[in-house]
Amino acid sequence: MQSKDKLNLTMLCDFYELTMGNGYFQAGLQDRITYFDVFFRTVPDKGGFAVCAGLDQLIDYILDLHFDEEDIEFLRSKGLFSEEFLRYLKDFRFTGDIWAIPEGTPIFPREPVVTVRAPAIQAQLIETFTLLAINHQSLIATKANRIVRAAQGRTVLEFGSRRAQGTDGAIAGARAAFIGGCKGTACTISDQLFGVPAGGTMAHSWVQMFPSEYEAFKTYCEIYPTNATLLVDTYNVLKSGVPNAIRAFNEVLRPRGITKCGIRLDSGDIAYLTREARRMLDEAGWTGCAISASNSLDEYIIQDLLRQGAQIDLFGVGERMITARSEPVFGGVYKLAAVEDDNGQVVPKIKVSENVDKITLPHFKKVYRIFDRVTGKAEADYIAVYDETVDDKQPLELFDPRATWKRKTYTDFVVRPLQVPVFQGGKLVYERPSLQAIQAYCREQVDALWDEVKRFENPHTYYVDLSQKLWDIKQALLRQSR
Repeated sequence: MQSKDKLNLTMLCDFYELTMGNGYFQAGLQDRITYFDVFFRTVPDKGGFAVCAGLDQLIDYILDLHFDEEDIEFLRSKGLFSEEFLRYLKDFRFTGDIWAIPEGTPIFPREPVVTVRAPAIQAQLIETFTLLAINHQSLIATKANRIVRAAQGRTVLEFGSRRAQGTDGAIAGARAAFIGGCKGTACTISDQLFGVPAGGTMAHSWVQMFPSEYEAFKTYCEIYPTNATLLVDTYNVLKSGVPNAIRAFNEVLRPRGITKCGIRLDSGDIAYLTREARRMLDEAGWTGCAISASNSLDEYIIQDLLRQGAQIDLFGVGERMITARSEPVFGGVYKLAAVEDDNGQVVPKIKVSENVDKITLPHFKKVYRIFDRVTGKAEADYIAVYDETVDDKQPLELFDPRATWKRKTYTDFVVRPLQVPVFQGGKLVYERPSLQAIQAYCREQVDALWDEVKRFENPHTYYVDLSQKLWDIKQALLRQSR
């Protein structure tokens, strides 16, 4: 039995991936080259776009793919798997190719985020973890980005570890929130592992431990004079909390020439209380004192607070970000798109359903993003068959994804491929950027979207269209399935 401190994540797979793997082996299909796509169907919170994240964890997983002897013994105990298959697993490694859209990129429904080209058993066995990594972190990065944009340039910190769904929900969630734009986290281990800046000051229990609120504030300022953010809502914000904070600042910080300090509110009428607190601090000469707010915030509450004139410099956002509470499932799927025949020809495959949204896009594909040459704004995405090229010297006509009778023609544009090679022949070929570089890239790419696409309510539908060749292949396969 695996110990919790030595988990082999290769075993974090749906059991049917193993039964299918054994079946492929028995049928002689273990070496058949397959193509799988990861894509999603709807943007969380009815937003205009999502933010891709989780690739770095997927890379670590692929690099460590293997079965230990204890794993093989466990599988043998199930009485379902052939000895030949179990011997095959002893030397199991990933030898295929992976292409992916880099973390921090805005992504849209139905376009391949990750493409896997690998022998059938390998491609099938990585399905669960691939989806787990991309789904979870893309969900949190998307939610964090919405919250950060709602804050209109004010600092947002991730405060959600204690409400996260499990340890990885907290740890990887803080990483994803940073990609989405948060400046830091309360989760110490995410700083240790990923370099997400961790910080924090005090809880209400600190204030309650002292004979008086003032003594609690004064002591904290003496111990942490350069990091004094005082929680002022343990008793009464305006009658005692803010006055005692000002007194502690005056007596401890001012004589040392320290002007950087802060207060935090975690309850009450945040809009009213922060306005009054700002007035009191300014009148006392503490114009540089920052005001932080927390307490079950999300993008809509933050928007409302700012509309009401709340005086807030920093938002601490917890449960509604780390769990993406308003829509806690990203919904990415992993679907077969093609196989190679005995001659190495790519044969497209399609899944057909009466539910139109569940009909897949066949074939080995490339995804391109079209940018206006003058404004630099992203205009549309274009999905083509792998052997097609897009000539930005020729006009390109795309259809509205909601109404195919609406067309838009692009003439003065730049086209860029979205996916990049990550693994080739089982070898990592992708230069992994720092987390800070991913965050900066995300900010740059989101800025390249039109504001209409970034609206929270009824965002403009971004064009994602198929090449004529891919469209014809899809229609031919649909006709064959009738």
